[in-house]
Amino acid sequence: MHVAIAGNIGSGKTTLTTLLAKHYSWLPHYEDADDNPYLNDFYEDMQRWSFNLQVFFLQNRFSKVLELRKNKKTVIQDRTIYEDAYIFAPNLHSMGLMTTRDFESYLQLFKLMESLISPPDVLVYLRASVPTLVNNIQKRGRDYETAIRIDYLKRLNERYEAWVSEYEVQYKKNSKLLIIDVDENNFSEKKEDLGKVITKVDSVINGLF
Repeated sequence: MHVAIAGNIGSGKTTLTTLLAKHYSWLPHYEDADDNPYLNDFYEDMQRWSFNLQVFFLQNRFSKVLELRKNKKTVIQDRTIYEDAYIFAPNLHSMGLMTTRDFESYLQLFKLMESLISPPDVLVYLRASVPTLVNNIQKRGRDYETAIRIDYLKRLNERYEAWVSEYEVQYKKNSKLLIIDVDENNFSEKKEDLGKVITKVDSVINGLF
């Protein structure tokens, strides 16, 4: 089984991936953000490095999906390939930070990759308001994230909500969607809140079999 955690920057994807992997003895796969050679440059000059950044993420996640599908164990993944294509790249294009030519080339590459993979069996979406995202980002203190703008997070949130509403319709036969409201559920610090998430995950998993 393939479980994936989706959500905006600072929503708690890595934390929940770790907690659920430990609880269920699943194999965790984390986003390689810190290993992306374009990330620091991107936050310094988004327009110059947006295409490079997104292509790196795309090929990295595509290879991860292929790897995960070969694994006989249940795996849980921090962020999906769909978020790159339906949220981050379109947002950069709409903000004028990625040219139309680059964006169209990027989408063609994604469509090819999408035809070769399947969506996760379970998608957990972490919904969080901008203040919650900012608070979490400040707590973890990554240097390259200090330049992230509020309006950037807000735009991403709007795209996440649009994508999730379409995801359930598009992939309902092949993927189950679970939404966790991070503003109301502090699973990273409260065991009872984590317990609520686990109960919901149990319900979704049991519905698959």
